[in-house]
Amino acid sequence: MKPLVGVVCDRFFVGEYDLHSAKHSYVRALMTCAQVSPVLIPASRDVEAVADYLDGVNGLLFPGGASNVEARLYGGADDADMLVDPDRDHVALELMRGAAARGMPLFGICRGFQEMNVAFGGTLHPDIHASGHSEDHLEDKREALLARYRYRHEIELADDGALATLAGGARRVQVNSLHRQGVAKLAPQLAVEARAPDGLIEAIRLEAHPFALGVQWHPEAMVSSDALSRALFESFGASCRRYATRGEA
Repeated sequence: MKPLVGVVCDRFFVGEYDLHSAKHSYVRALMTCAQVSPVLIPASRDVEAVADYLDGVNGLLFPGGASNVEARLYGGADDADMLVDPDRDHVALELMRGAAARGMPLFGICRGFQEMNVAFGGTLHPDIHASGHSEDHLEDKREALLARYRYRHEIELADDGALATLAGGARRVQVNSLHRQGVAKLAPQLAVEARAPDGLIEAIRLEAHPFALGVQWHPEAMVSSDALSRALFESFGASCRRYATRGEA
């Protein structure tokens, strides 16, 4: 039996329909590359359900999303023009902390990377370009979907970090980073795994945890063509299998 991995959903409206969903690219990468069975976790504020979710899965994926983490959650000022998803914020941050306490594997991508920093006490830049970062991190919705997720810029990996190991000892790799928010103050429990050329943090790791990684880019979109993307999901899947059989990642 394959391990079950919870995938945190976004909540949004399409016309009159109130939906909870996750993109197929994340589900596909989990099934084909990580070799796990994904289950969707709705974006809700049911506090009692968090423990049930944690009891029922062997790992958690916090995917990207169209919305931003609410600024009030890291001491910032709310922006009425910013698209937010408070229900996702609630369940994601609670699950993140709960999984960390159990030593359960967790993997944050894009918005999930930002949630990881906020969950453990860090802050975000609401708009990285307004804060002086120069790399092109933004998505151009005029482009075809596949074109948007091409390589955007290089990152430098931390010496002796988990990512450097997964990258076969490489110091620099190309990534498909697309985001407006970014890490401002790093949470105390987190270590930097990679930075963009403009200094912006692009990957983080929860210290003293078997597998708790966050990346700002989108490896789920490149598992068929990019070695590090495949290695990330394969390593996450292996960690989930260890947790399922031994209770530790």
